[in-house]
Amino acid sequence: MYQAPPIPSDVVSLADYEPAARQRISAQAAAYVNGGAADELTLRANRDAFDRLRLQSRVLAAMPEPQTRLTLFGQALDFPILLAPVAFQRLVHPEGELATAFGAAAIGAPMVVSTQASHGLEQIAGVARAPLWFQLYVQHDRGFTEALLRRAEAAGYRAIVVTVDAPVSLRNREQRAGFRLPPGVEAVNLRGLPPMPPNRASPAESEVFRGLLDGAPTWQDIAWLRAATRLPLLLKGIMAPADAARAVELGVDGLIVSNHGGRSLDTLPASIEALPRIAETVAGRVPLLLDGGIRRGTDVLKALALGARAVLIGRPYIHALAVGGPVGVIHALKILRTELEIAMALTGRPDLDSIDRSVLWEG
Repeated sequence: MYQAPPIPSDVVSLADYEPAARQRISAQAAAYVNGGAADELTLRANRDAFDRLRLQSRVLAAMPEPQTRLTLFGQALDFPILLAPVAFQRLVHPEGELATAFGAAAIGAPMVVSTQASHGLEQIAGVARAPLWFQLYVQHDRGFTEALLRRAEAAGYRAIVVTVDAPVSLRNREQRAGFRLPPGVEAVNLRGLPPMPPNRASPAESEVFRGLLDGAPTWQDIAWLRAATRLPLLLKGIMAPADAARAVELGVDGLIVSNHGGRSLDTLPASIEALPRIAETVAGRVPLLLDGGIRRGTDVLKALALGARAVLIGRPYIHALAVGGPVGVIHALKILRTELEIAMALTGRPDLDSIDRSVLWEG
């Protein structure tokens, strides 16, 4: 396996990895990884919203057996942090998703593998020693989509995560950088996908409404997928309470509150701002997870306080992968876990079940 240089000694937080990663990857890859939709207001809001939340410290709390363990969809986890699906990881590291899987296994973090991974889902499963979930983009060819589902089941993936919030997008940073996938990097799991029918839009018509949305998934597809697999089925990209309620009615097993890291629709609220209303609507019927803006252990604590059962990180571990390969992924997760444990200790929370809204400063 490719040997990454040692992690710089001044990389001591997740934020430190981003500038270090810029020195290791191309400008085009950086635009793809770091960019958001349009003016990137939602991208920035994801961080700003966490920074506005304050914590309430508690002192002298007895903590005889503190721990961060949880069970999620029947899977025992040591801490409530997962690796979010990120496409084309070979853009930042020669081994891509294989290196991420090695790092995740070493520290016991579940990894959600993207449909657009740059390695085959079976190959990634062959090196993984921690739980794998498969992120599914519903393709315009539903037969091909079902074949992807069956491949994930056969390879031992333990949950299906359907991304529902990005049938179309527009990312100006990528456009300005002229982003194109370099030779040798492709969505290998989509090999053999029949081509989309020719765009039916005339020059005077909308390419979005009469072309790009052809084959986009609907609630009917979620019902179909629910009936098609016995694996836990999660929807990623839920921001509206009404959508959360409908998903629960269809028998979905979990929801990921997410604005796609600010990469889909700009001027959406931050994911953490949407979480409380969705938690109120769901009322504990299914677990909620959250992604978008997590950079500190205190962010994890705040998400758990507002109703999330666990969180996912995306860009931070990709930056760490670019800098340190599998060791970088381990290091990033270790930093975040340690910060969470410190935040729990200083707010008097011995375990995850003791975390609620009272951990937040309400003044």
